[in-house]
Amino acid sequence: FQVRVVLKYRHCDGNLCIKVTDDVACLLYRTDQAQDVKKIEKFHSQLMRLMVAKESRSSAMETD
Repeated sequence: FQVRVVLKYRHCDGNLCIKVTDDVACLLYRTDQAQDVKKIEKFHSQLMRLMVAKESRSSAMETD
């Protein structure tokens, strides 16, 4: 199961765009609202933390 996440910020427009795709479905969200930008940043950081934690668990299982 593979998913790609792309986060783009354009300072000149103040737009933030997050794109999530698994090659079958594509979700795209754009905003210029500061509230939404903070929520997306928080979501993205949690997602990255979970992915790193999953990788470390799977590598620990491989060594056992």
